[in-house]
Amino acid sequence: MKDNAVTARGRWETLLGKPENYSFEPGSVLVRQYRFDDFDAEVYWQNNGPGTRQQLVKVFPKTMNGKVPAVAVPFYFPEGMIGFELDSGKVFTRYSKIRFMVDLARRGIASASAESYHLTYIRSDLDRLDFARWSVAGGALTREHPAWTGIGKLVADTRLVIDALAADDRVDADRLGIAGHSLGGKMAFYTGMLDDRIKVVMASDFGIIWEQTNWQDIWYWGRKLADLKAQGVDHRLLLQAGGGKPFFLIAGQYDDAASVDFVRQSGVYDDAPEHFQVFHHGTGHNPTPESLTAAYDFMERVLKQ
Repeated sequence: MKDNAVTARGRWETLLGKPENYSFEPGSVLVRQYRFDDFDAEVYWQNNGPGTRQQLVKVFPKTMNGKVPAVAVPFYFPEGMIGFELDSGKVFTRYSKIRFMVDLARRGIASASAESYHLTYIRSDLDRLDFARWSVAGGALTREHPAWTGIGKLVADTRLVIDALAADDRVDADRLGIAGHSLGGKMAFYTGMLDDRIKVVMASDFGIIWEQTNWQDIWYWGRKLADLKAQGVDHRLLLQAGGGKPFFLIAGQYDDAASVDFVRQSGVYDDAPEHFQVFHHGTGHNPTPESLTAAYDFMERVLKQ
């Protein structure tokens, strides 16, 4: 399994592509700190490209005895995974059911999230909730780095979030996980399967089969998806790259029973079926409280064992 994982990972990294003339000095600067009833938060500016930076938010439990496990939580922007604006307290109603970072803090687990590249790669006057930013950013990335992919950029930026957690002396770098919903689920699935530092992956309703969601959009694979399909490449290869690491799938609207069959038919979890768990609530795109509880329980068992 290990040799197969290394081979699959190498092939997948090649498919994601790499940018040229893209060197930059890694680093981050703390800019603000917050104290809330359920958690403490820190906001950083983190370099994520030549002349660009992403807002990074770390969330910590109120009580910590020694180093704590931590989870990277990729999403459109960090406050979406908290559920409200840190400065104003304004609630994001559309994200009120996916407050992953708050939920994890209540369980004694730290987390970190950063802006996605539609907010950092280009300058725009469009609101951060305006989905049109994705097409503009994805198009610019493709023109400037034709050997790269949008999903490759998302993985690269998510790895920087993991770097930030692994380097934090309050975090146990041997107990790192990753979790995401929708777009964040795609980012969590890809990065988690490709990064050895991640011990457990949780992804919610991201569409693991090509035809289930918008993998063909320019900010993910764009036209290169047709080439992948022609080669017979699908996410079973990415599951192989993960080497059977613990994976929890929340299925709702885009992921469904076919997604579950897809993972099981890959054969990756044949030797350890307990490493793949699923909660198929079937009630729409957002996860239900019950599905999140099951997912958090699964992640906590892995990270605190």
